[in-house]
Amino acid sequence: MGTAIVANGAHALPAAVQSRALADAAAAVWLLSLLMLTALAALRLSARRLPNRIRALDDPATAVFLGCPPMAMLAVGAGALGAGAPLVGHGSDAVALDAALWIGGTVYAVGAAAGIMYLLLNRYRVERAEAAPTLLLPVVAPMVSAALGPALIPHLPAGGQARDTMLALCVGLFGVSLLATLVLLPGIWSRLIHEGPLPPALVPTLFLVLGPLGQSVTAATQFTTAAPALRGFALLYGATVIGFALLWLGVAVATTVRTLRSGMPFAMTWWAFTFPVGTCVTGTAGLWHLTGLDLFAVLSVSLYALLLTAWTVVGVRTVRGLATGVLLPAV
Repeated sequence: MGTAIVANGAHALPAAVQSRALADAAAAVWLLSLLMLTALAALRLSARRLPNRIRALDDPATAVFLGCPPMAMLAVGAGALGAGAPLVGHGSDAVALDAALWIGGTVYAVGAAAGIMYLLLNRYRVERAEAAPTLLLPVVAPMVSAALGPALIPHLPAGGQARDTMLALCVGLFGVSLLATLVLLPGIWSRLIHEGPLPPALVPTLFLVLGPLGQSVTAATQFTTAAPALRGFALLYGATVIGFALLWLGVAVATTVRTLRSGMPFAMTWWAFTFPVGTCVTGTAGLWHLTGLDLFAVLSVSLYALLLTAWTVVGVRTVRGLATGVLLPAV
């Protein structure tokens, strides 16, 4: 999902910066994300046959990462109708790919969110000192569905209730994720201010807080494509939440720089620098499409530059770690 958002973010940028070169680069990155998703799905399915495989649900620290696969499915699927269009076209094949990944990803996302919250209440015992922003991963996934579902609405039959039902479903997913995030954030904030700094390898997870913020703004702006009457809500909500997202981004960047200076090892948690920032790119770009304000155009381009830099650094470090066999896990 950290790779797909680079392609999707490029496609969402204001028209002033769009070019054939950018479109071709975005299509290539989207294709890479599709191939990576296919390979990882194959590996995951084959791992089920291993007798000593790790059971993700046994530990809350690993269970929360079950929110990542559906987000990857959804992000790659959305690219079929956007960044990947130069490769797959705008026809029925692209729609079918997006629809299949959206349906599968949404079912997976809701199941992961509900399942992990159930386990947090009934099985896991997470002490305050153990709470981390990774707890947000499962509940952000339905927001990704909410943000990317509206792109399928124009491809549904114009008559009947299909389009209105799809919009209502996306709004419902928006509420599921937003309210679940509001339930979890106080515990995470309490841990951050009462238990001292996060371990260095977990500091990048501070960026995960941007995920539900930026993605919810993206969702709100996308709703207006099917329901123009929601424009006022999208603008009020979007500008407010993006403001806080930028505040949190500043805090997260400052904390990361401080930790890097004191020694922060590379780990897979560094991928938290990508997708959450990408949601802020699509969120601010959505606000630009809604208002035409240069402010949001500048913000979206600046955030995309940050995303592209982070993706390049983390991608290179990941490849180097895989090649040398020195790669710390996400937790």
